[in-house]
Amino acid sequence: MNTPQSDRVSASVSPGTSMQILSRREIEQLYDASQTKIYSMFRQCALAVLNSGSSEDDTNKVLDQYKTFDIQIVQRERGIKLELTDAPGHAFVDGEMIKGIKEHLFSVLRDIVFIHSELYTNNTYDLSTSRGTTDAVFNILRHANALQANKDPDLIVCWGGHSIDRHEYDYTKLVGYQLGLRYLNICTGCGPGAMKGPMKGAAISHSKQRYSQGRYLGISEPGIIAAESPNPIVNELIIMPDIEKRLEAFVRTGHGIIVFPGGVGTAEEIFYLLGVLLHPNNDSHHIPLIFTAPAESASYFDAIDAFIGLTLGPDAQSKYQIVIDDPTQVARSLANGMDRVRVQRRENKDAFFFNWTLSIPNEFQQPFIPSHKNMAALNLNRDQSPFDMAVNLRAMFSGLVAGNVKAEGLQAIAEYGNYKINGDATLMTSIDELLVSFAKQGRMKINADAYSPCYEITNEL
Repeated sequence: MNTPQSDRVSASVSPGTSMQILSRREIEQLYDASQTKIYSMFRQCALAVLNSGSSEDDTNKVLDQYKTFDIQIVQRERGIKLELTDAPGHAFVDGEMIKGIKEHLFSVLRDIVFIHSELYTNNTYDLSTSRGTTDAVFNILRHANALQANKDPDLIVCWGGHSIDRHEYDYTKLVGYQLGLRYLNICTGCGPGAMKGPMKGAAISHSKQRYSQGRYLGISEPGIIAAESPNPIVNELIIMPDIEKRLEAFVRTGHGIIVFPGGVGTAEEIFYLLGVLLHPNNDSHHIPLIFTAPAESASYFDAIDAFIGLTLGPDAQSKYQIVIDDPTQVARSLANGMDRVRVQRRENKDAFFFNWTLSIPNEFQQPFIPSHKNMAALNLNRDQSPFDMAVNLRAMFSGLVAGNVKAEGLQAIAEYGNYKINGDATLMTSIDELLVSFAKQGRMKINADAYSPCYEITNEL
């Protein structure tokens, strides 16, 4: 029975589709109050799903707004159900949970239980090694039925900011529309802004093409999902354990990548991918990569391109093309790129559904903990290889994401003050200019007027 409570709803929810039955041990791990970490993670991810459509990107504010929300798992002879207390009312229509939200809710349960059991309780994988980490990523995706065999390459990963202007959002929809007309599918970080627009555009063109197998795959992780709740277009939701495994999931399942304007999270994604492609083991590896924006935002990628040139050099700049204000050209380039990906995978005897031959170094797989000590210790000097520079810049941007929106980062900033970012003067000046431009353009937070920097730049002369 559902009991409305103003803008809160208490309800019992059962899976709408078949789902792997949970053992009593798995349920006890989530239910037992002593399992505070896993239960807290599950509750936070579940709340994010139920809060779909929210314009709030401060995790702490979301958790505080719904501090009385609770979710419990009940085992029955015929399966499980979830008991919700004080859930966001907009997840329901006339007392019934919206179907897509219910599917996402049980996707969260599926992934949190699997991850906790396989990665952290049973120690099935050696996460200190590159191979063990990749095996873990593969099996999380396989368990979620995200890996589809016997299909040609067609999955385009779209990266970009959750906080973007309306003209940029409309542009992402136009690009998605052109991709969908060519029967290409979409994978994003699952949130709003540049993560929602391409899915929405593709959904319309898939409908016009009478293409009923459209995939709108959203890949998130517990630290970010509350700040970037899944958008309504997502029809496959996967929760990875951390940002590093989330990034690996993107590049191993996707066949081409588009980058739209964004903030520090988008910069993290760019430097992750470029760092991977700069590694000597990937010299012959090709991933179609396009940076694109509407004409009004052309200067954004001018600045990004110049920063990449300064920090990583011309080899990194050769890994992508910049296309301004031309959605059709973007889609055509990606569609043509699928032919090259297909040939390369066959030559390498690699799977279409998972890029096994791409080498992802351990430096990009080990979780970076954004403590003040770790942020201050980053090597941000130019007397290092482009690959090592990419590793350090990726970590720096990842820390800034945490300081902007993640609960643990926000708490650390509140307790110890801003992160200190140190390095040589030329690089620090360039980083400062880039970050200031993100803030002025409203790319750090949805509520740009309320943004307060979580970092301080110092020059090491």
